[in-house]
Amino acid sequence: MPGSGALRLPSRTLVIAATAVPLALAVLADDVRVRRQLHTARRDPLTGLPGRDILIDRVDRLARARREYLHVLVADVDGLKTVNDRFGHAAGDALIAATGRRLSAWAAGRSGLAARLGGDEFGVALLLPRAAAVREVLALREVLAQPVHHDGQPLRDIEGQILRPAVSIGIARASDLPDAAGASRLLRGADTAMYQVKTGQQPLGYVATRQDAYAPAVHGRRPGRPGTHLPAA
Repeated sequence: MPGSGALRLPSRTLVIAATAVPLALAVLADDVRVRRQLHTARRDPLTGLPGRDILIDRVDRLARARREYLHVLVADVDGLKTVNDRFGHAAGDALIAATGRRLSAWAAGRSGLAARLGGDEFGVALLLPRAAAVREVLALREVLAQPVHHDGQPLRDIEGQILRPAVSIGIARASDLPDAAGASRLLRGADTAMYQVKTGQQPLGYVATRQDAYAPAVHGRRPGRPGTHLPAA
């Protein structure tokens, strides 16, 4: 007979317990698989970068926790149409992918996050000392201007020279805007600053003003961007 302290479980209980262990493991594995699928689905297939929604979430969280250091950048690749027309859309995709990889590596090295906003436009959220922001952006432009290879060869301009991609970059500082200004305002400010750099109205390193962040929008877009000519719904 078993000792007074021994407990013998019914055989049915043992069978149920033995069955529950692999079932729990299967549920856990399925949960991990679903999470990975969601993570992949939320990333741009060409660049591997997250999209606008993840960037906005990061900006809003940093704006609450480290507002005095938060900078938002919007970068736009110059001359993509020329590359597409001259070399084909596969070469244009190579340019976008290379820009995304370089931007992501640069941002990650500064504990930041880069995202693809759409087309040839990217956004970055990162923490920088106020005095260092312009210097960092000037250095970033040099990183992005390195030659891009397609089919094993560097892309070349119309004169046959190796192409050094140009990227227009706008900066918005959270500390320059009211405390209530969230991610959408910061992105609009950086986007407006980028457009002014791109059109030559301001030099590279231009930092958005409050007026830039609160500039009127058409259909949620900066005036002049594709789609702003459409009639209001």
